[in-house]
Amino acid sequence: MILKFLRLLKIFTVIVKYGLDEIAISGLHVPRTARLINTVFFWRRITSPRAIRLRLALEELGPIFVKFGQVLSTRPDLMPPDIVAELSLLQDRVPPFDSDVAVAQITRSLGAAPDMLFAAFERTPVASASIAQVHFATLKNGKEVAVKVLRPGMKSTIDEDIALMQMAAGLIEKVWADSRRLKPREVVAEFDKYLHDELDLMREAANASQLRRNFANSDLLLVPEMYWDYCSSSVIVMERMNGIPISQTDRLVAAGVDLKKLSSDGVEIFFTQVFRDGFFHADMHPGNILVSIDPATFGRYIALDFGIVGTLNDFDKDYLSQNFVAFFRRDYKRVAEAHIESGWAPRETRVDELEAAVRATCEPIFDRPLKDISFGQVLLRLFQTSRRFNVEVQPQLVLLQKTMLNIEGLGRQLDPELDLWKTAKPYLERWMAEQVGWRAFVDHLRDEAPRYAAIFPQLPRLAHQVLEKHAHREVDQDVVMAMLLHEQRRTNRLLMFVACVAGVLAVLVVGMHVAQRWHWGF
Repeated sequence: MILKFLRLLKIFTVIVKYGLDEIAISGLHVPRTARLINTVFFWRRITSPRAIRLRLALEELGPIFVKFGQVLSTRPDLMPPDIVAELSLLQDRVPPFDSDVAVAQITRSLGAAPDMLFAAFERTPVASASIAQVHFATLKNGKEVAVKVLRPGMKSTIDEDIALMQMAAGLIEKVWADSRRLKPREVVAEFDKYLHDELDLMREAANASQLRRNFANSDLLLVPEMYWDYCSSSVIVMERMNGIPISQTDRLVAAGVDLKKLSSDGVEIFFTQVFRDGFFHADMHPGNILVSIDPATFGRYIALDFGIVGTLNDFDKDYLSQNFVAFFRRDYKRVAEAHIESGWAPRETRVDELEAAVRATCEPIFDRPLKDISFGQVLLRLFQTSRRFNVEVQPQLVLLQKTMLNIEGLGRQLDPELDLWKTAKPYLERWMAEQVGWRAFVDHLRDEAPRYAAIFPQLPRLAHQVLEKHAHREVDQDVVMAMLLHEQRRTNRLLMFVACVAGVLAVLVVGMHVAQRWHWGF
C-alpha cells in the first residue's frame, strides 16, 4: 500500500511538473471550485507544446509508461495528430540489469547454467530494453547465437502500473465528455494484453519462426533461426545475425550496398507480408533492421525483434485492396460503401455524407505527384475522418498503418525519389485478380473440394434416415403423408441441387484436365 501511494505521488508530481493538468482541464467538465484550486496549485506556465510535455512526462515515469506512449502513438484513430507524432519519438532504452541476475534467470529457465549450456557466454549485454536484454553466446557446436533474457520482476511491475492506469481510465470516463470515443478503459486493456504477450518470449520465437518459414525461399529477407531446445517463456536463443544497421547509410554506401534497390526491396518485403501472407512484422523501425554484407547474402534485409506482429484475414486484405484501388481512381463513393459494407461504419451512415468527408480529406493529398503521396498518411487521414462517423477502426489495420509509415519513412530516407504507389500497384492488382473472376472461383473450389467430397456421399443416406424416422412415428396418417410429401419435395430439391453441383464439378474437372493437357493452366 505504501509503495502504491508513493507511486501515485510520483505520478502526481510529474503531472504538476509538466503542466499536464492544462491538457486535461480543456476537455473536462470540472466544477468552478476545482478549477480555482488548480489555478492556485498549478500556477506554473509551460511554454512547450502539449505533445512534447506529454512525451517528457512519460519518459520520466519509466519504461512501462514509455511503452504505453508507444502504444498510443499507434492509435491515430483516437489521439490528435500532434500527440501521435510526438509519442512516436519515444525510445524504449533503459540501463541493463545485472549480469548475475541474467545468469540466474537463464539457469532457472533452462535448467543449467550458461557455462554448461554454451561454449562461451558474454556477460556484458549488447542491447537492453524495458522487457528484456540480449547477450551473445556460442553453442557447443560452434554456432554463434543471441540470448534474449526477460527482465526479472516485470510482471509485478506491469501489474502495479496497469492497475493505476485502469483506475485513472475509470476516473476519466466519469468526468470527460469525450471519453466514450477515446475508450480509455479499452485502450488500457489493449495495452495490458500487449505487455503480457511480450512477457512470453516463446510467442516472439513462434512469430520469428513463422516469418522465417514465409520467406524461406526469398532472396530479400533474412530471419534468425530459433533454437527451440534453448527456448522458454523467459529465455530464447536464436541465430546471431551480423549486418549494418539500416540507419547507418554512410556505412552501407561504403560497403557497396545499392540504396535505391534496398529501398524498393523494403517496400516489396512489406507488401509481400501483407497481401501474400497476411502476417507482417509490425515493429519495423530502423533499430530492428540490419543489412547483410556477407557475400552469400549481400544486400538482404535482416529482421530482428518479433514481439509485435500483425495478422490480416482475407476480409481485411480485401478491404485494403478495395480502398487502395478506389483511392487510385478517386472513387470516394466506393471507399464510403466499403466502410459501411464491412460493418465498421454504422449501417445508418449516409453514403453521401461519408463520401463527402473522405473527398474533402483526400483530394488535397492527391493534388501532388504520386511519388510524393504517403500510403500511411492516406490511411491516417481516413482514420481521422472516420472518427466523426463512429467508425470502429480495427486494431490490425492500425498496426498496419503504423508499420506502413515506418516503411515509407525508411524507404524515402534511403531513396528520396521512391515511388511507393508504383511499387505497390503490382501487389494490389495481383491480389484483386486472385480474389475475383474464374481463377479465384476455381482456387476456392479446389480448397473446399475435400469438404464437399466428404459431405456429398452422405446426402442420400441422411435423407433416407430422415424419411424413415418420420415413417415410424405413431401419428395420424394424414400428418404422416403430409410430412412425407414435404420431405420428398425437400429431398427432390436436394438431389437436384446435388446433381447440379456434381455437373458443375465434372465440367470444371474436365476443363482443368484439358487446360493442363494443352498447357493453358490456371
